[in-house]
Amino acid sequence: MMPPRKLYFIGLNVVRALSIVSLILVFASSIVVMVTNIKAVNAFEANKGSNSTNGHGMVDCDYIEGSTVPNQPAGVFWAVVATLLILFQTIILFFSEVSWPMSFFDRYFPVLGSQFGLGALGIFQGLIATQILSHHADDFTLVSAFFLFSLGCVNMLLGLIFRAGAKEKRSIRGWRAEAKGVLPTSKDMRPQFGAPAPGYVSSAFTGGSNEKSGYLHQSYDRSDAESWRSTEKASLGFGRQGEKAAGLRGFMLQRPEESLPRYVSPPASTGHHGADHLSRSNTTVSSESSWSSPSSRPSHYRHESRQAQLRDAILEQMPPPRREEHSDSRPQTPVFKSSQTAL
Repeated sequence: MMPPRKLYFIGLNVVRALSIVSLILVFASSIVVMVTNIKAVNAFEANKGSNSTNGHGMVDCDYIEGSTVPNQPAGVFWAVVATLLILFQTIILFFSEVSWPMSFFDRYFPVLGSQFGLGALGIFQGLIATQILSHHADDFTLVSAFFLFSLGCVNMLLGLIFRAGAKEKRSIRGWRAEAKGVLPTSKDMRPQFGAPAPGYVSSAFTGGSNEKSGYLHQSYDRSDAESWRSTEKASLGFGRQGEKAAGLRGFMLQRPEESLPRYVSPPASTGHHGADHLSRSNTTVSSESSWSSPSSRPSHYRHESRQAQLRDAILEQMPPPRREEHSDSRPQTPVFKSSQTAL
């Protein structure tokens, strides 16, 4: 069974197609009626000046024979104007059913625009049909007017049921927009990422346990480093290869100058004993630890311990702080300045 949305779309568009056909038939029948009236008026005017009895009898008729034109002053004018208005109204309703140009209707004729339902359209169709059926007409005009009146009643009923959402439910553009909103299954909508370096791909498929494969031992040219479109530079990171690529581009990476943290303040003391307390005894590694031997420690641990020893040596060689004669009883904290050459 079809979903309700599809049933509404098909049913409303069938009614729309029938409404368009009925408007075309009424337009054609109105032109036929206009031609018939003009011929009847010409025959009436030709026989009006004759002396025959038929000519005098036609002058006393309420309508001109064989037409819908009343036999009164300016009757021909108003009959032609009524037919032209019917033609104009059918054209407006036809464009409203075709939904072109809908922006014009939304701005200048909102009752036939997209924000209103089908009730107003059905009322206009009923008025046109009753205007035609209220006069004597031929069979073709009679059938087309009945057809238009019946579809006007259907549109008024649909306007009461669906209200303002009827035109939205039957809109072909709305149907296509909702169909595009569904995610396609045949097209890959995932984002495209940059391709990895060829060395990394080869190491992944050939068993990348070897140290000579992968990113660590890849060679980068200056053109690759200077190119902004290079997909490999996006995965260099902060390692050796990143430093190498930055160096090729002219950037110099410098290590920050080492200094004591601000929160470290050695205790104030007098004499040489106080200077002995300035050394850090906790920086050395315990002999019981598995990292105590210099050969077993990594290079960065050995580097840090060497720096700690240099700092301790600088603190031990510094002279003791001097006391001023008129100073406060509270000792002053010495200010240390490390030497860059010693570090």
